[in-house]
Amino acid sequence: MIRWIALAIFFAIGVASAPAAAGQAPQLPSAVAELRTQDARVLTLGYRLKTGNARYCQDATSTAGLLLHDMALYKDGETLRRILGLGSDVGVQALVSGGPAERAGVRIDDTVIAIGTSDVADFALEDGKPWTRIEAIRAETERLLDETGSLSITVLRGTGPIVLDIEGVPACRSRFEIGDDSRAVADGHRVVIGSRFVGIDYPDPLLAAVLAHEMSHNLLRHRAWFDANGGRKQKAVRLTEREADRLSPWLLANAGFDPRAGAEFFSKWGPVHGGWIFRARSHDGWDERVEFIEAEIAEMETLGSTDWSQHFVKEKLPGKVRVAGR
Repeated sequence: MIRWIALAIFFAIGVASAPAAAGQAPQLPSAVAELRTQDARVLTLGYRLKTGNARYCQDATSTAGLLLHDMALYKDGETLRRILGLGSDVGVQALVSGGPAERAGVRIDDTVIAIGTSDVADFALEDGKPWTRIEAIRAETERLLDETGSLSITVLRGTGPIVLDIEGVPACRSRFEIGDDSRAVADGHRVVIGSRFVGIDYPDPLLAAVLAHEMSHNLLRHRAWFDANGGRKQKAVRLTEREADRLSPWLLANAGFDPRAGAEFFSKWGPVHGGWIFRARSHDGWDERVEFIEAEIAEMETLGSTDWSQHFVKEKLPGKVRVAGR
């Protein structure tokens, strides 16, 4: 669904490119190339966050450092498939440099024809819901990594199909994706940052801070808490946003980023976008958010530890129903 909307105009203006010669990178339309760059960047930053914090996650899984995409999600998928040189609709969109999938020999624009023992052709593509197939495929990759710690995929190469065995690495549970709007959101399982999000082009540490904030919502099980306690009431939203702000520097530090990146993000974003008299009542003011983050960093320095599983103090949310992990 996301890519269908995001790329609807890319081919409508008559953009076309010839398929790449063997061994050469494809000549992508600029908008498609930009989307690929964003995908790779968010995949890599998210990989650092979820692997760097795996030892502190009670319910850790494994990750392959791999992003697949489906031509069914694009306005003119057949044209894009030809440009990318894919043999069918599902291919490799992005890899973490030096990550498990790349180490196993997976390449950008490999055509993927099987996940484990499941043929990609057997995954359903529902009419009017072009995202269903890739979601099912991604769910299967996550299931295999979760259950076995490894993932085998079959790709097409010049000599025919080959099986590549990927040894996953421990990771917290969060999938990181680019979406087609201006928001950054978490749904309990995914972190989705819009391609038009105001900070999408900020330096890596600042964008990582946004991703860490959203990942914090997943780790703290905020979505499940809201579902169990009657929805997103304003007071509770403010407290969960504050809690995610406070946890984010711990996650950044464990991923090798400066934990002050969150405070730097709000100091850059806030004066222009955070409002003053127009501040959202569901969030603390940007300057208050900086103060909460800096207080957490001071606590980490006092403790000499970034083990948030032992030392992070959660907010007291006003709900009546407790949620596991909170």
